[in-house]
Amino acid sequence: MNKIDYALAGLIGFFAGIFAIPVVYNIASKDPFVLLALPWVLAIGAVVGMLVFGFLGRKVPFFIQFAKFAVVGVLNTAIDFGTLNIISIVTGVTGGLIVGGVNVPGVALALTNAYFWNKFWVFNHRDNKGALNDLPKFLLVSGIGILVNSGVVILATSYPAVSVNAKTLLNIAKLGATVFSLVWNFLGYKFIVFKSEEMTSEHEVIAPL
Repeated sequence: MNKIDYALAGLIGFFAGIFAIPVVYNIASKDPFVLLALPWVLAIGAVVGMLVFGFLGRKVPFFIQFAKFAVVGVLNTAIDFGTLNIISIVTGVTGGLIVGGVNVPGVALALTNAYFWNKFWVFNHRDNKGALNDLPKFLLVSGIGILVNSGVVILATSYPAVSVNAKTLLNIAKLGATVFSLVWNFLGYKFIVFKSEEMTSEHEVIAPL
């Protein structure tokens, strides 16, 4: 973990805060002070989080990679939620089968962002085959993630388990969907899409003849 990593974490947190504004505006507060503070709060939070995981990573390197993934995940989530809420505000759609389609643009934007950050920063998967070499595998893993994400949103908004207003329910459903897809995406990116050469070599050594 170096100074560039911390600077990037702060920048990512700041942009996450920008995309979080329509979410907070839609379901929590329209206070300008609160909305304008979000980018700065998330930027500071991202840096603090990286400091904590960086300390843990001194003994367990996995924590450093996971910290980067988590920070990028926050931005992806903010892009996803922010886009969903912007569309919801404009169209008035808050649930039902149609929300599955409304959910797709935010997921697509978040995935585009996720590909480049995960390839070049989180998993540092650099090779001579081009920036888009891993894209087919990424789209396959992420496509399954989109189906999981949208499926959970549709089910949770169509058959609510809690009694809350429609806007809040939409975001609760989206949060649950994000948890499911987050686990799937991390495992898929680490072991399928951006699998390191060292991991491949080890597998080849222990593979039976």
